[in-house]
Amino acid sequence: MSMRDERRGTMRRRAAATCTTTGFALLLAVGLAPPAFADHEEMPTARQLLEKCDNGTDKCVFHPKGTPEYHQDASEVVGNPVYNCTDRKQTTIVEWSDTKTESNSIGLSMTTTFGVIFKVAFKVSYGHSWSESHTESQSTFVDAPPGHVARVYRGAMMQKVNGTYELHFGDRYHGHYYWYVPFEATGPAKEKSGTVTQSATPMTEEERAAHCD
Repeated sequence: MSMRDERRGTMRRRAAATCTTTGFALLLAVGLAPPAFADHEEMPTARQLLEKCDNGTDKCVFHPKGTPEYHQDASEVVGNPVYNCTDRKQTTIVEWSDTKTESNSIGLSMTTTFGVIFKVAFKVSYGHSWSESHTESQSTFVDAPPGHVARVYRGAMMQKVNGTYELHFGDRYHGHYYWYVPFEATGPAKEKSGTVTQSATPMTEEERAAHCD
């Protein structure tokens, strides 16, 4: 490398350093602070931030990530068990009703402002409404062999959505104008069919004593 090329390289590095220093000084001069996530100690909790949504913020929006994830909830007994204390098979109609409700990673009720914002963003992104609660009711024919107890089980379909809340404050809040809150919500997928099954097992001595004697 010639002496002239070395001088040119040195001048370029000094110019770059000057631009970087000037840019940083400009950020400090206008009072800008980098955005922050609600996941550090001595910072506001995610709950505290979402309680500020449209209650101290200039902007509060939810950004869904990807598509809803569907899964079947664990099967649970619905309706009343059928105890067959006779020596012949019995067929009985079991009337049942089962309700599933929403939940979220923060533990806040989604009837508040941040929940309304979530539901609007969900509908815009996925083309259907978010279900806070859904009740399924049916009449199921159940076969109970002699000396058995028969039960009906339902496994509801659920949907899970992940995303991030973006909050802008007019004044610094805990040192920052911008905050981001990771969020996950699970709720019933009423447009998806779950499963309804039944099973019969021999009655225990306790069940026979309670329901047959």
